[in-house]
Amino acid sequence: MLEIACFEITSAETALLSVADRIEFCSEQHLGGLTPDIEEFRYLKSIYSKPIYVMIRPVGGGFMYSEREFREMRRSLLEFKHAGANGFVFGILGNGNSVDMQRNSELVELAGAVPCTFHRAIDRTPNLETGVQNLIKLGFRAVLTSGGKETAWEGREQLKDMIASYAHRIDILVGGGVRAGNISELKKITEGRHFHSSAIPQYESFANEEEIRRMQMVVRPDY
Repeated sequence: MLEIACFEITSAETALLSVADRIEFCSEQHLGGLTPDIEEFRYLKSIYSKPIYVMIRPVGGGFMYSEREFREMRRSLLEFKHAGANGFVFGILGNGNSVDMQRNSELVELAGAVPCTFHRAIDRTPNLETGVQNLIKLGFRAVLTSGGKETAWEGREQLKDMIASYAHRIDILVGGGVRAGNISELKKITEGRHFHSSAIPQYESFANEEEIRRMQMVVRPDY
């Protein structure tokens, strides 16, 4: 499975027309992705049938949120759920950067049958193994991670261990600098089956259809 992170509508349309399996729709790339505009989402859903997962993140910075910000996350999730979101991407940390069991549980419950992915906040936790075990308990379907490192390539050995230990219980979505130039080696080393990329080539600003095609040829050679 190849997911493309899209930070604006141009990249979203490129990816939705491409051979990608789904997109993660968000805004504000320089902040690592925030909740996108609901009207842009509705526009995309009205035209394209490919699955669209929505980032639920009200502010940049860390992954701890005030009561007001958490209320906004709840409101946004319900709004996008009613508008037809195919999945949600979020992650809330608590004291010591551990997974906030209570707040994440509330959002997973609100999502209901809509699958939830815990994003790269997991890479901030003090113990990846404990963090992933907690996500499984909470009912997350997937976790986006670079193995606790800055990039997936740097975290490739940790990703290999995570996939070997937990891929039968939760999808390990390999992300962080994944591109056509390194995805083949990443797949070989980690034995991963799920990959996440913005598909934006160096010196460019938008997702590139050829970049997506080259990655999908590795992820799903029989596509």
